[in-house]
Amino acid sequence: MKEGTTFENAIENVTTELKKEGFGILTEIDIQTTFKKKLDVDVNKYVILGACSPDYAYNALKEDSKLGVFLPCNVIVEELNNGRIEVSAIDPLAAMMAVDNIKVEIFAADIFQKMKNVINSL
Repeated sequence: MKEGTTFENAIENVTTELKKEGFGILTEIDIQTTFKKKLDVDVNKYVILGACSPDYAYNALKEDSKLGVFLPCNVIVEELNNGRIEVSAIDPLAAMMAVDNIKVEIFAADIFQKMKNVINSL
């Protein structure tokens, strides 16, 4: 993320860029709050966004109903120890290597490019 971006602004920016690529946020998991509540430990801010493109998800599940284990596409927004914010996203090409289906590989390549667009726009 750009220098000086707050954690909250980073989440907003990521969400906006995901929407531009056709993704909505299905889930938002706040790891910092969860670990504090469940384990009474302090960690840096860390949120997992579950991003989903309904069209791609629908078509992928039509090809193979077991692909649901890969959904939604996780994107993390993490505060590093130096205060900077880092955004990472799943690599759908790597995740789908075990699936022997050319249509799924094409979906994965499309999603890879969309996630790359999101990361590069930040």
